[in-house]
Amino acid sequence: MLIDTHCHLDFAEFEAERDDIIARAHAASVKQMITISTRVHKLGDLLAITEKYPSVFCSVGTHPNNAGEELDIQTEDLVRLANSHEKIVAIGEAGLDYFYDTQTPADQKTGLQRHIAAARETGLPLVIHSRSADEDMAEILREESGKGAFPFILHCFSSGAELARVGVELGGYVSFSGILTFPKSEDIREIAKTVPLDRLLVETDAPFLAPKRWRGKRNEPSYVINTAEVLAEVHGLSYAEMADITTENAFRCFSKMPRL
Repeated sequence: MLIDTHCHLDFAEFEAERDDIIARAHAASVKQMITISTRVHKLGDLLAITEKYPSVFCSVGTHPNNAGEELDIQTEDLVRLANSHEKIVAIGEAGLDYFYDTQTPADQKTGLQRHIAAARETGLPLVIHSRSADEDMAEILREESGKGAFPFILHCFSSGAELARVGVELGGYVSFSGILTFPKSEDIREIAKTVPLDRLLVETDAPFLAPKRWRGKRNEPSYVINTAEVLAEVHGLSYAEMADITTENAFRCFSKMPRL
């Protein structure tokens, strides 16, 4: 069994065949999925999906590339929403993205700090998006952890070794996507070797970043098996062992999510 800890089933690319996509995931032993929020104002769409499919759960939050659109969302709003529905098992995704110049760093940091506070208050894990922002992200994680621990995941990890080290040091999880499988991602595989087994997660970030076996296709939750296979090779384990490890980690991290 595997859990796709990060996908976007509400995106338009999945609208026409969502039933089939989830059926294919189940057939591949991807038994549970977490569809991740990118705009709080679209939470209703995510909840409708989770209510239709028992195996799908969701988060609530604002992607850093949308940060300026939702500065009206305060920490108390995130907490209230997170506690309002049994299918909401995480906060985010929030973070810093300096690769795309769509939102100011100030707005992104404001949003991130509010999401961190919500994760600390609810105990739900914060799904962190960090791209081309390693130093600022490490600094914020250290500062905020000093105010009180909070659970978090460095999702779709493609950053440097130092951010992975800081994340693990502060109690976070590191989640790997199809990027891990790309021929040119040797540096990411080397970083993955250093992450303790009890901090590893796998995800697709579907519809983006299909792993090597399906490169060039639209990604979907069933494809997370290829990422788990490569992660197993990196750690010198069998696929079955890595599947068990990452699944147990997912239930520990997303503690509100039941085992089905």
